[in-house]
Amino acid sequence: MENSNKIFKIKGLIKHYDWGGKTFIPQLLNMVNTDNIPFAEYWLGSNLEDRFEKVPYLLKVQDVEKMLSIQVHPTREVAEIKFMEENERGIPLDAPDRNYKDKNHKPELLSPLSDFYLLHGFKNPEAMEKILKTVPELNFLSEVFNGSDYKRLYTQVMTMPQEDVNKKLQPLLKRIVPLYEAEMLNLEEENFWAARASLTFRNNGNVDRGIFSIYLFNVVKMTAGQALFQDAGLPHAYLQGYTMEIMANSDNVLRGGLTVKHIDVKELLEHVKYKPTTPDIITGHLSGTNEEIFITPAEDFQLSRIKIMKHEGIAVPAIKTDIYFVYKGTVDASADDQKERFGPGDAFLAVPGSVVHLGSEEEAVIYRATQPATS
Repeated sequence: MENSNKIFKIKGLIKHYDWGGKTFIPQLLNMVNTDNIPFAEYWLGSNLEDRFEKVPYLLKVQDVEKMLSIQVHPTREVAEIKFMEENERGIPLDAPDRNYKDKNHKPELLSPLSDFYLLHGFKNPEAMEKILKTVPELNFLSEVFNGSDYKRLYTQVMTMPQEDVNKKLQPLLKRIVPLYEAEMLNLEEENFWAARASLTFRNNGNVDRGIFSIYLFNVVKMTAGQALFQDAGLPHAYLQGYTMEIMANSDNVLRGGLTVKHIDVKELLEHVKYKPTTPDIITGHLSGTNEEIFITPAEDFQLSRIKIMKHEGIAVPAIKTDIYFVYKGTVDASADDQKERFGPGDAFLAVPGSVVHLGSEEEAVIYRATQPATS
């Protein structure tokens, strides 16, 4: 590494998970998807090797075409204990049935690049009672919930015998799937996603119990430029859309349904926070510049969106190692005597102690990943 350079172009890793779309990420990266395979994620910050200071976060571009699993992430304290326990039991790190791949927590922040739909935490008591009463096939859960018993409610649907899951949900699906197929359902209602899930996750005639979660969790619609934080214990699932996501550098995911990956309902139920959640949509905080910072409690990461208008610029000091991703426009970046030009899909790193000057001859949008100055 040349000591005089402050800015370095970096390449990310493409992840071809089956839930990904086939056009958005290839087009963004100026690639041709000849084989028509899914491009689900583009990772930045995971392969910096020994050339740079290791970053405690992972920045991603995601294309969610098919819904992701019902999941929750553990706290750091839990991850440390459980990681060691699984090591002592001799479970290989790459075993498909391993829950804890590392000793870290995994708080997350997403910031959509399009309209984006997700499940995020339990409905509030009023909304929960309403859904349990208005969906006939879920009436039997009203007494279980009894106005506020989230733990009893969720434990019931996640642990009931598969035969009972089928018996309760098959009449519901028989009613709503034809509506879905006739395009008579709205993306902001639970029935739409429940019907889609039943058609996506077919399991030898059994109904996926994860469909219950679609009705019990908040269905949230977000728009480009907003953000949403998800901490340990908050159950969630991404449903559809394009997004930037930043998270602590961990792969600890406890899954409860709507996936072909390893499901461990018992482990998931141990770490779910059984309380209502009001989705707290974050708007970027402007501090006198064109950088919108998404403020969260996370110590591991901070994400911001920089919007540069034609012939404008901004100077950004790098206290930690910063990663930039150019989403839109061509950007001129300079630090000291070094000058570089980056286009859409390019990513670059700025070393600590540098001041990066960004400018553009057109409108540009750049995402910046760093750590909060106080961490």
